Amino acid sequence: MKKRQVVVRKRTQGLARDAIITRPSSSVRYAECQKNHAAGIGGYAVDGCREFMASGGEGSEDALACAACGCHRNFHRREVETEVVCEYNSPSYDYSRR
Repeated sequence: MKKRQVVVRKRTQGLARDAIITRPSSSVRYAECQKNHAAGIGGYAVDGCREFMASGGEGSEDALACAACGCHRNFHRREVETEVVCEYNSPSYDYSRR
């Protein structure tokens, strides 16, 4: 699994102390089908479907069936890409007030 971290620095006036806000976001992609079609006869055979494509629109029952191989989405390898975004607010310091 590939992880990356993005740090965003943001300055705001009037903040007395440091504040760090972290928001993780992730996207899920379903890759090749891993269903063993020959399990009933004691063998191992996959159909060669390389990527999940939903048969129907989001929220329908067909959204969980692959248009290419007809298998349920759970038979496809799941890839999760996670991105962590950190926002850091540094304290402002007034140099004129010495």
